Amino acid sequence: MSSDVCVHSWPCSYYLDLEKRWVPGKLSLTPHSLKFTADRVGEVLMGLPLSSVVAIRKEASHFIFSAITILERGHLKHWFSSLRPSRNVVFNIIEHFWRELLLSQEGTAAEASPSTLTRGQELTGLMSSSQRRLEDTAKVLHHQGEQLDSVMRGLDKMEADLDVADRLLTELESPSWWPFRSSLWRTPEEGKPRDTASVAVGEQCRKEGIMIQVPAVISQRTESHAQPGRLTVLVSALEIHDSSSVLLHRFQREDVDDIKVHSPYEVSICQQFIGKPDMAYRVISAKMPEVIPILEVQFSEKIQLLGDAAGLGSVGATSSVGRSCPVWPAASGLMGCAAHRELPTGGQEGRQQQLQRAQPLFSKEDAGELTQILSKLKGLALDTEAELERQDAALDGITTAVDHATLTVDKHNRRMKRLT
Repeated sequence: MSSDVCVHSWPCSYYLDLEKRWVPGKLSLTPHSLKFTADRVGEVLMGLPLSSVVAIRKEASHFIFSAITILERGHLKHWFSSLRPSRNVVFNIIEHFWRELLLSQEGTAAEASPSTLTRGQELTGLMSSSQRRLEDTAKVLHHQGEQLDSVMRGLDKMEADLDVADRLLTELESPSWWPFRSSLWRTPEEGKPRDTASVAVGEQCRKEGIMIQVPAVISQRTESHAQPGRLTVLVSALEIHDSSSVLLHRFQREDVDDIKVHSPYEVSICQQFIGKPDMAYRVISAKMPEVIPILEVQFSEKIQLLGDAAGLGSVGATSSVGRSCPVWPAASGLMGCAAHRELPTGGQEGRQQQLQRAQPLFSKEDAGELTQILSKLKGLALDTEAELERQDAALDGITTAVDHATLTVDKHNRRMKRLT
């Protein structure tokens, strides 16, 4: 299963508090757990689920050696040092999977704790909470739109003032005997079509559809410079952003030469050049199983399954004969199979699911309330999408107006210096 897939492993040293010594070994990360295995005896000295982690920090051991500390529930602290390729790389990857696991468990915490609420009431409570959050987000987004509108009005006024300054400077530069000085005054509407055309072009560029967008840990060429970022899959391109949403690179669909899937959670994207180094990025994400099926469709001839990914692909291909489920059901949760109402059975999970099927999930009242909440959520989502598109167009217009105003001010400053 995906919980047993090793996302990454790093050579390091682990501090045994009972023996007061450091033990060399290997730290391994799976989507839901961490474990440390000693080199000599191969014994697992430490293993803990990520859900029990309280904090992950960068610290220094004995004020000299850089280390990573993992604080577990019950105030248990684990020290890891001599991390390769670097402490920052290991920290970024572990923190990414820990954070994504915490975000995915917001709705499952209620299921783990005993409660008298029915499943329908739990779902209704979760959907109501989502509706309140979306309403708060819509209010903040509306306030942000008003601020952008105010900025745009200020830029329009600045542009009108700059037009007046341009006419005054032109009149000062022309000699007193020039007979066409009165014709230098123009109406402000003459300079508008260029800006509206540029805004229309920017709006057209923003309409390109985003298929999926996931947080990730990005590294270019070498793993020693991994940093938090984001992978965006568009209809005609792939985009790599850093944690500040700055575009690092954009791979056009036709420019991608190969995509290598190293595991269900790690891929590398490469664009080859003649006479200069290739452009390659390695992307690790806890939500990569949701991205890989889309990449398989978009880049079917350029994608390669390696290592654990090849094993999962072959297993999925042999077990899905006669079905329409994708080859990544084990890695992506229940992706694709949920559409066919097929859930994995067997063992304790199968018995629990059979008991859940025997009990009613929710009543008609819960279903009606859920329908109302979902319709409200749909309306809020559509309004939010429309407001975001409007603000994207406004940001493009603001960028264009600021650039134009900056150039105009510089030109006016040079003209005034020539006059003085």
